[in-house]
Amino acid sequence: MSVLIIAGGPSRPSASSVLVSHLWGLLEGLGSDTRGIALRDIPADDLIGTRHCSNAARIIRAKVEAARAVIISTPVLKSSLGGGVKALLDLLPDDAFAGKIVLPVATGNSYEQLLALEYGLKPVLSALGARHILAGIYAVDEEIVFDGDDIQIADAVQVRLAEAIEDLIQFDPPTLPRGPVLAAPGQVWRSGCCS
Repeated sequence: MSVLIIAGGPSRPSASSVLVSHLWGLLEGLGSDTRGIALRDIPADDLIGTRHCSNAARIIRAKVEAARAVIISTPVLKSSLGGGVKALLDLLPDDAFAGKIVLPVATGNSYEQLLALEYGLKPVLSALGARHILAGIYAVDEEIVFDGDDIQIADAVQVRLAEAIEDLIQFDPPTLPRGPVLAAPGQVWRSGCCS
């Protein structure tokens, strides 16, 4: 299976980048064709200016298009997905996740922000055409300890990560047609500028 991991942590190291690295290792162990996009590698001007026609935006769209499954991680800030992740997702067309399996992953400083997955990230993924969104993983910062090369992920979180990868690999959704997604009134996706 071809899997794209979108690492939404703005800094390295971060709790979400540690989880992404662990997931990458699990996928490699299963022989998956795994690729990645790191938020911190995208030029800030492209994100802030929502530059759909930039080289970085073209690369992101091509990687998303080529993937069968997408894992997207985000830090939870003030009970919502990170602004950088939202800016990255704004570079994608409205149907970018149509027909794909999507696994959301989030980290925050308390379990009080757990619902950010359901009410912050998942609606955005749905707006991008995702219909096969897995339950997702949420971990608090204290469950992920990193100091240089010494990385420790709580056992319970490791179990959830392994189960999520197993669900991702075994999920077999019906093939969906990739037709145009209707835009909301007054909303237009201008993909012609990039051809």
